[in-house]
Amino acid sequence: MESINTIEAVFPWFIPAVVFIFGAIWGSFLNVVIHRLPEGRSVVSPPSSCVCGQRIPFYHNIPLVSWLFLRGKAACCELPLTVRYWVVEVLTALLFLLLWLAYTPAIASVGMVFFALLIAATFIDLEHMIIPDVLSIGGMFAGVLLSLFIPEIHGFSSGSLHAHASAWIEALLGVFVGTSMVYWIATLGELLLKKPAMGEGDMKFLAAIGAFTGWQGALFALFGGAFIGTLIILPWMLWRQIQKSEEPRVQELPFGPFLAIGAVLHFLYVNSMVDAYFNQIAELLFL
Repeated sequence: MESINTIEAVFPWFIPAVVFIFGAIWGSFLNVVIHRLPEGRSVVSPPSSCVCGQRIPFYHNIPLVSWLFLRGKAACCELPLTVRYWVVEVLTALLFLLLWLAYTPAIASVGMVFFALLIAATFIDLEHMIIPDVLSIGGMFAGVLLSLFIPEIHGFSSGSLHAHASAWIEALLGVFVGTSMVYWIATLGELLLKKPAMGEGDMKFLAAIGAFTGWQGALFALFGGAFIGTLIILPWMLWRQIQKSEEPRVQELPFGPFLAIGAVLHFLYVNSMVDAYFNQIAELLFL
């Protein structure tokens, strides 16, 4: 620890730079997860290859740099490479850096696991309208387990059995509230709209979010995500109306990305304010 403090004192930019690069590397791996997981393929092997079948050399697979150097085209066949590869790497690097700057190493490390799950689930949902169970259910178990060993993520100081137990209970409450809220919203929505309003994937995904953020974070991700989604979708629908677009209407939109945005905002910025607000409401309701 002293050596880390010495490095930070002499080169204050060094460790944040390492964290940024580490995030970019993780983003590169998440691109593999996003591409292969929906197809049921291993994310470990075989090595990365182009759609034409040519194996990609390591110097064409450098995070952040290679996509720009290749100008968004494969070196072997010049087929276009989706900008998603670069976006995921930049997004992961920036979020990892923000976590490191905002929290202690322990909380930041848990946040990196959490944000990696959110990023992978978001882009898979955008492309395939599904959230794989390995991310949602796996994330739920990971959040509950990490809460038990690192109670600081729920605002409890480690060192006492009570703190670890309290954080574990907080994670379980997050799972329960996240699951039940989506279930009842989906049930009421189906009764009113005569069609599914939210999918089971969203329910399991919000349970995973609740495991990392507690029941307050699950509620904020749900309602905050809905609010953010409204702010994005309404202007787009208005623009289509003004332009009198003849494109077919989008019948379904993935809700997972909006849940993820709400979860990131809660974890990074508004958790103390939102948690205090929801705790006051809970006290008034259950006194």
